[in-house]
Amino acid sequence: MEDVLSGSPLFMALDTSGADALRRSMFEVDLPRGSVLFDEGEPGNTLYVILLGKIKLGTTSGDGRESLLAVLGPGEMFGELSLFDPGPRMSTATAITDSRVAGLSHEGLRPWLTGRPEVAESLLQALAHRLRRTNETLADLVFSDVPGRVAKALLDLSERFGSQTSRGLLVTHDMTQEELAQLVGASRETVNKALADFGQRGWIRLEQRSVLLIDIERLQRRAR
Repeated sequence: MEDVLSGSPLFMALDTSGADALRRSMFEVDLPRGSVLFDEGEPGNTLYVILLGKIKLGTTSGDGRESLLAVLGPGEMFGELSLFDPGPRMSTATAITDSRVAGLSHEGLRPWLTGRPEVAESLLQALAHRLRRTNETLADLVFSDVPGRVAKALLDLSERFGSQTSRGLLVTHDMTQEELAQLVGASRETVNKALADFGQRGWIRLEQRSVLLIDIERLQRRAR
């Protein structure tokens, strides 16, 4: 747990004594698979760092359609906007596996932002990174076709959840086919067609809530 926290943007700028003090300001929450940490639209004033498991962030349109903004794993941070601008949550956070998160309230972090400028700088860098990824996602929706977005999503998931095996890079994403389609921003049928095509070409092999990446170079070319 300590190693996971030390690698998060919140702690990277701190020395050992500072990191220990900040940890004591945090609280932990256990989330069974499928449970909701917070809902879109509810008040928010807490940042979270994932200690175990995977969390998905999603939104729902007025007509009930769902969109998946991100799937996050250990060491990744979410809810940080609420620390700078407390207000309604912009997404719903749901555990897609049994998970544990560490939380820090706006009141708990405020002394660190004012007394340790390096913490504020690290958080702002994390926000800038998140904004850059959001801009890339928007550009992909405009300029990339569905197979290209599927290839890019698989590669992105592999960076966080992939483990090298003798058969290839095994990406245990723990998502349903519908959730994967929501992450790509396309219908399940279209995404499944792209996955089937990749499989026929020998680039990937689909497994239960995971995918084996066999030809990463071809996927990278398709994602461009």
